[in-house]
Amino acid sequence: MSSSAEIRHTFFQECDDLLEALDDGLCEIDEGVSDQSFDPETVNAVFRAVHSIKGGAAAFGLDELVQFAHQFETVLDSMRSGNLIANEEVLKLCHRAADYLNDLVVAGRDDVDPPKGSSQDLVEKLSGLLPGKLEAKKEENSGAIGDFNFAPAAISIMDDVPGAVSVVSTYVVKFRPHKTLVSSGNDPLLLFRELSELGELKVSADFGGIESLESLEVDECRITWSLEVDTNLSELEIREVFEFVDGMCDLEISKSGPAALGNEQETNLNQLEVDANPRSDAKISSGNDSVGRGKSGSSGGGANATVRVNLELVDRLINMVGELVINQAVLTQCIDDAGVLDNGELSTSLAEFKNLARDIQESVMAIRAQSVKPLFQRMARIVREASELSGKEALFETEGETTEVDKTIIERLVDPLTHMIRNAVDHGLEAPDLRRSAGKLETGKVKLSAAHRSGRVIIEVSDDGSGINREKVFNIAVEKGLIPADSSLKDSEIDNLLFLPGFSTAEKVSNLSGRGVGMDVVRSAIQKLGGRVNIFSKPGAGTTMSISLPLTLAVLDGMVVDVAGQTMVVPITAIVETLRPDPEDIHKLGSENTVVSVRNKLVPVVDLGVVFGHRSSAVSLSEMVLLLVESDDAMSWALAVDQIFDQRQVVIKGLESNYGYVPGVAAATILGDGNIALIIDPEETARRSDKPSESMSILAMEGK
Repeated sequence: MSSSAEIRHTFFQECDDLLEALDDGLCEIDEGVSDQSFDPETVNAVFRAVHSIKGGAAAFGLDELVQFAHQFETVLDSMRSGNLIANEEVLKLCHRAADYLNDLVVAGRDDVDPPKGSSQDLVEKLSGLLPGKLEAKKEENSGAIGDFNFAPAAISIMDDVPGAVSVVSTYVVKFRPHKTLVSSGNDPLLLFRELSELGELKVSADFGGIESLESLEVDECRITWSLEVDTNLSELEIREVFEFVDGMCDLEISKSGPAALGNEQETNLNQLEVDANPRSDAKISSGNDSVGRGKSGSSGGGANATVRVNLELVDRLINMVGELVINQAVLTQCIDDAGVLDNGELSTSLAEFKNLARDIQESVMAIRAQSVKPLFQRMARIVREASELSGKEALFETEGETTEVDKTIIERLVDPLTHMIRNAVDHGLEAPDLRRSAGKLETGKVKLSAAHRSGRVIIEVSDDGSGINREKVFNIAVEKGLIPADSSLKDSEIDNLLFLPGFSTAEKVSNLSGRGVGMDVVRSAIQKLGGRVNIFSKPGAGTTMSISLPLTLAVLDGMVVDVAGQTMVVPITAIVETLRPDPEDIHKLGSENTVVSVRNKLVPVVDLGVVFGHRSSAVSLSEMVLLLVESDDAMSWALAVDQIFDQRQVVIKGLESNYGYVPGVAAATILGDGNIALIIDPEETARRSDKPSESMSILAMEGK
């Protein structure tokens, strides 16, 4: 990758962080907008995020992004100065602007034409928020980025105070950029342009750091700049201009005392006060009380340092760690087969090797882990767009944003969650008049939550709408020929009809729904991730869709078991306990079903050998081992296996890309002896065990 391409790549990576900070800030302002209780610094942070994106975009010639960011930034500047009061309508427009700014960043990154849509309408609405003076200021400063005509700003923060005397001070700024400043996509000239908006600016430069043009690299700057700013603002506001290059420059700011109010002199960048000899130092007069206020960039303390790494390199590292775990298992198996594990030193070394492999694996997986916060932020936009298209008001709430999941899972959850969120708004929430007649608030609620539970990640999308109209769902399924008209289905079975291909309850095709593509895609995508999706609905109270996913797609701790001569793996996180039942604890329920009494609770028994077709009928449970497992919704089953071989860490190998989806099987793995073992999904296996009767399902729920 060339130097310029690397700088461009870094800029767009930083844009992701800035857009996240922008969304966080707007949401925080949202929470306090009713009583104006939000922190003013939050508005400053939002402003700086947009300003930084604009500055970097200008360096790469992304004119449309620069122009829109400038318009958005002007509105935010008006808000932070108190000329524009943040209210619900203003914040709604700011959210739309943030969404469009994200679109422009993506278009610039992918080198495609920016989205058109309603951009002009959005720009006009942003302009309509501006007071007259700020609008005039915007037009005055909206010249080309390249002309660098640093005229002093024509507005004073004291203008609106009767009888106020504007006290202008001169600040001397000594600025020397490090190499990292340029390589990260920042441009000193853009910083100076921003500084010029604070007051009258005079610039001089010292070229003493340049030994020869031949030795000068394109991505470094050896010029030391001296700047004098005549302004009535504070030193803190001047320092804020350089906030986003903190750590990438040496910076000294000193105050030189009041300047003559009538001494107005325009200074152009082409009129730099430098000595003709590029090796000499330019002389700077900084006044009698010139004192350095500290250097930025010399300190290595503070926040934890981070490094950006190509995702492909991380994937390769994870794959190699997986192979290391497999080799460790093979080595253990070979030594065991050779019968030399009695050797104390060898046994100790092997245990240390196993622990080291586990530590390496856990550390590498921690690198891959990522919070679901960026994903949730994307869904906030989906709610806003769906609300606008459907004409419904929706309040979006999130919970568990810090929950960490494998990055691959997060990337592949975008489409399923998008479908679920749109369904929650379009099908779940009622129209405002219907909500009002039902005694509800006109604004509906859509909640997205994430949590770790039983060794898995549970993501739920819920709404407070009318719930699933099961009679309507049943009739539509009959009309489409999906089920016989005389079918007798339980509520949960009717709910699951929504996952059938081509099923839709929409009465007409719209921008949101009605094409028969949606929930079947959701189920298919979740199953490919080794997960499952369930629906829970209560008429009049709303619907919750729950996604259960593995924490990682690479390695897991499993119980290696024997099932009718076949070796299988049960995820250890799903197992509550293991037990050998006493004959008096085993009871028959009907002619085919069996339950076991566990601490005075009856738990349904599922023979894995029968479920997977390895034997035709169940054997005596007194000769088997039971694995007590619990589902995400607290239902319990006892999985019957012939014996337990071992508990070990296994490498996950997906079946979907190599074979296809197998009900009850989450993935496969390679054992130490080279054989392949299936990793089962305990909950799905239990649920598909010949469709247990209703009484068995009740026992499963009571056996929690």
